[in-house]
Amino acid sequence: MLTSKLPSVSTTIFSVMSKMATDFNAINLSQGFPNFKSDPALIELAAKAMRDGHNQYAPMPGDLLLRERISEKIQNLHGKHYCPNTEITVTAGATQAIFTAIAATIEKEDEVLIFTPAYDCYEPSVALFGGKVIPVQLGAPFYRPDWNVVRSKISPKTKMILVNSPHNPSGMLFTKEDMLQLQTIAEENNLLVLSDEVYEHIIFDGEVHQSAARFTSLAQRTFITASFGKTFHTTGWKLGYCVAPQTLMNEFRKVHQYNVFCVNTPLQKALATYLEEPSHYLKVADFYQQKRDYFMSLLKSSRFKIIPSKGTYFQLLDYTEITNEHDVVFAERLTKEFGVATIPTSVFNTEKQDFKQLRVCFAKTEATLKQAAEILNSI
Repeated sequence: MLTSKLPSVSTTIFSVMSKMATDFNAINLSQGFPNFKSDPALIELAAKAMRDGHNQYAPMPGDLLLRERISEKIQNLHGKHYCPNTEITVTAGATQAIFTAIAATIEKEDEVLIFTPAYDCYEPSVALFGGKVIPVQLGAPFYRPDWNVVRSKISPKTKMILVNSPHNPSGMLFTKEDMLQLQTIAEENNLLVLSDEVYEHIIFDGEVHQSAARFTSLAQRTFITASFGKTFHTTGWKLGYCVAPQTLMNEFRKVHQYNVFCVNTPLQKALATYLEEPSHYLKVADFYQQKRDYFMSLLKSSRFKIIPSKGTYFQLLDYTEITNEHDVVFAERLTKEFGVATIPTSVFNTEKQDFKQLRVCFAKTEATLKQAAEILNSI
């Protein structure tokens, strides 16, 4: 008789709302994927790599040239050197990197502090290995961390703190001071850190991404995970990476080699060439800020209360002036009756706390955003 290892886990809210969008022919602003084409130059590089015969297994840690490009990128942006041979591994997306880092480190009864609202892969990954998530709820509307609360949650069983900046779903950014606080707490309590930085290049209004790589002591105890899919509008490629000091990466690779062993060879070849031009990732912030600003301008006459996102390609919409419905109920009604699919944010919160906010994805064409805004303005 099978006993489920994840008895409380069901289909993700992203799948549920995307299916509902299809069933009711609604505009899908729920799941975080672009509905516009990727750069044709990148697509051609991938096709060329296939034509050139790069269709067999890649090295287990990833294509060496790609790892070198990742190392150069981090050095140029954050002033930190990661050795391509021993401290960088290419993964099947950031979710696999997150899972692998947790699998390599978390044991039965270990506690992992996670800021909620949190991306929904974190808690099940911890649970699979017998760990326990200790949530630290961030409060609406600004979702700023209270580091005194973090300190109060630490126990002798605490093994890791998991952070995410730019933050999904709120669009909040950790500041330099936040990262210094994190560094101090991790040092004082000898904790590991897992830093989910998949939206590292999608930051607005001149802000700077405060990567864990920028902080010397913090970097020595941190796994950093990232996503090429998010950066280059290719979420279906499922290609990302993890960087960490050699002692941590050794353990990461022990799991990685028996989980996926290696990932898509021609796409790695394509990205290695594409990363030779830094503007390909440096221009992403401006690209998405234009979309955020355009969408916000269209919603000025709506009844939603909006604090512009500081990063990611997500925006929260506060609907307290429209209805008192639970956010799951309102999101379903928006999809079925109005034709716009969104994500209710309570599903990411501790004890499903409902702040009356929906998450929308603005990684869409202007035509899609305009059509969605017209509907939202009518509510």
